[in-house]
Amino acid sequence: MTSAMVRNHIIDDDEGKTVVNAAGQEIGLVTEVRSGTAYVDADPGLADTIRSKLGWSKSDEDDFTLEESSIDSITDDEIRLLENS
Repeated sequence: MTSAMVRNHIIDDDEGKTVVNAAGQEIGLVTEVRSGTAYVDADPGLADTIRSKLGWSKSDEDDFTLEESSIDSITDDEIRLLENS
């Protein structure tokens, strides 16, 4: 992976990506990106995962917002958080 492929700001295409902590453990799934803010479901079921990958999911009251200041990097497959996040 080259550095040109890694970024740390949220875009619409991040919907459906897995969110992992600094150790690489999965902590949730981006269910929706709205106005540059990612909404993350910490306990997605199979149906939620599929809907999110297809862009059919919407955030709900259980989802938390992901602050860009907490993001270490974003790749094609995942959003990795900083160590202290």
